[in-house]
Amino acid sequence: MGKVIWSPSAEKDVDLIAEFIARDLIERAALFVINIMENTERLEKYPLSGRLIPEMNNENCRELIYGSYRIMYRLMDKNVIRITGVVNSARDWKSKQNI
Repeated sequence: MGKVIWSPSAEKDVDLIAEFIARDLIERAALFVINIMENTERLEKYPLSGRLIPEMNNENCRELIYGSYRIMYRLMDKNVIRITGVVNSARDWKSKQNI
């Protein structure tokens, strides 16, 4: 069973998205955070369940899709999964992310 760890930048991504959502409805922001966390928990058992990131040429760089968000992660080894970013799918993540 693997361990999911979050990079500081990925945690900040979730915080910023939740703050934006909370402008309209705090409950929706809380639900967003809960759902993001639940989606990444499955990586502990199924680290290959995410698709390969199409823009990358690296089988260790993968992503989960949640609504219009991309939860990007890297397989560090067979026991460590590092969440590297959470971005809106319409956003240019390459200028920001260090996958």
